[in-house]
Amino acid sequence: MTITFGSFDGVCSTAALVICPLMGTSGQGIEPTCYSRNVQIGKTLIFQPSTCFIHIVAIIMTAIMIYHIRSKYTAVGRKEIVMFFWMYMIIELLAMFLDSGIIPTSNVSYPWFAAVYTGLVAAAYCCLLINGFVGFQFAEDGTPVSLWLLRISCSVVFGASFFIAIATFKSYASFSPTKSIALFVVYLLWPILCVATYTISQLILVFRTLDDRWPFGDIIFGIAFYAIAQVLLFAFSVTICNAITHYLDGLFFFTLCVLLSVMMVYKYWDSITREDLEFSVGSKAAVWEVKDPLLTASVTAPSTEYEEDASSYHAGAASLVGGVSGGQYYGSKQAYGGQGGYGQGGYGGARRAYPPTPTSEGY
Repeated sequence: MTITFGSFDGVCSTAALVICPLMGTSGQGIEPTCYSRNVQIGKTLIFQPSTCFIHIVAIIMTAIMIYHIRSKYTAVGRKEIVMFFWMYMIIELLAMFLDSGIIPTSNVSYPWFAAVYTGLVAAAYCCLLINGFVGFQFAEDGTPVSLWLLRISCSVVFGASFFIAIATFKSYASFSPTKSIALFVVYLLWPILCVATYTISQLILVFRTLDDRWPFGDIIFGIAFYAIAQVLLFAFSVTICNAITHYLDGLFFFTLCVLLSVMMVYKYWDSITREDLEFSVGSKAAVWEVKDPLLTASVTAPSTEYEEDASSYHAGAASLVGGVSGGQYYGSKQAYGGQGGYGQGGYGGARRAYPPTPTSEGY
């Protein structure tokens, strides 16, 4: 395959990209040399069925990752990184409709959906790029300054990429399918630049601020999966397609490897963030350990102590400590000194001696 800067002829002849049906000089798009088999479900013809399956898996896995990110309430950069995964989920959902042909390429809405897809891809890479600098705390994470900087930057990139894409598809201004240098930069070069910058920033972050070196493995695996995805799509797609007799092509392995690289982004973020358990709200109920012996005694046998308290109340005078009975305070049925000391009858012996009831003969 020969790739010429600013031209999609060589790229689209190898890889079945979303924008390829809208490029080329013929007005009919650029058809790949080899592409995956189609399947017919009812009266609907589904293109790239295997790739659509990976899109569905990616949506499910992204939903799981978003759930786990949102459950780490006090982790650094939680609100910033979750935005990237939301954007990736929307991209996969939109790509499933475009790759499968559910939105036909001949439909008048296809160029607009393709332009939205192009803008979202560029904005998602911008979001990843900015997340690479969140750990350096140029602006405190989770604050309005950090969040609005991220939102405005992604919105600007999305708007610019969307305009470039739709102007190229519709031949607006000085853009056209044959003059696609700007779209070439946005669609192919901008993602590589963002991934390279993010990787370098995270290597610096881990090397300078963290004692743990295990996150290096997540970064290496992530960049390896991303590089493999690009090579399989743009270099070996036709070879794979011919070898497997059109059952799969490079787009399938590209989508799978990109999913694995996104999962490595989550794994890396999860490994470098630690939640402050004092302020976290977990999904499991907290188990509180009672360390006070007084509370422990009342919790372990509340009914027995209550009966003993009641019996001691009726049997003798009330103690000065522990409420009704001294045994409740000291957690013991016996006095300190056998019969003497603090017993159930008070300060004296086992019971206090009360004088006999006087009668008429005693007066």
